[in-house]
Amino acid sequence: MLKYTEEYQEKTISTVPVFQGKVISLQVDTVQLPGEGTATREIIRHPGAAAVLALIDGRMLVVEQYRKAMEKFQVEIPAGKLDAGEDPMEAAARELEEETGYRAGKLRPLSAFYTSPGFADEKLYLYVAEDLVKGDSRPDEDEFLAVESLSFEEAQQYIREERISDAKTILAVYAWQIYRLTGEIGL
Repeated sequence: MLKYTEEYQEKTISTVPVFQGKVISLQVDTVQLPGEGTATREIIRHPGAAAVLALIDGRMLVVEQYRKAMEKFQVEIPAGKLDAGEDPMEAAARELEEETGYRAGKLRPLSAFYTSPGFADEKLYLYVAEDLVKGDSRPDEDEFLAVESLSFEEAQQYIREERISDAKTILAVYAWQIYRLTGEIGL
């Protein structure tokens, strides 16, 4: 059994800020390694994000958008970064409505996870939306989205084709699969 022990914790010796952007910052830390020696750690700081698994009439709401970092279009569940001090559930509700036009009568937490803990501190909160009501979408001025709804089989096919290839959406599809098998939504 793995057990956390303080003797293996890295202690920060120094931090050098490298970049401060609108969404992320980059810093390089020098750390004291367990035992002897030092190492550098390149760390991305991110305010966190919220995402929503929204099912309506047996279909999952998704958005398709161009992702510059990957240089391709990507199909994803609605999601977005947290504003400073924003409650993740409020962010999830906001993003669902902004991106799809749907409002959730109820949001339930499904999971929270770090997207890439080897170099980033981004924590993503995943919610399940219930009692959806159609409204008007209001994407951000720099967001160009196509809203779709996918059957479970289409979502699986999109994963195989890598049209869906981000962790949050794949995790949402797996949660949906559990729901289809057990009648309970959760991980």
